Amino acid sequence: MPNRTTHRSSTDRKLYAERDKKGQFKDIQSYKQAHGQDVKRSSKEERAKKH
Repeated sequence: MPNRTTHRSSTDRKLYAERDKKGQFKDIQSYKQAHGQDVKRSSKEERAKKH
């Protein structure tokens, strides 16, 4: 999983910010959207456990 930091938008929504190796912002998305996608995905360990 990418290393993310949390920030707040001007409308006080929680944001996830992902940075590249140079420290520049690579991707910024809302916490709600990013967290929803994280919950939908399963890790390799979880998939291996299932089978």
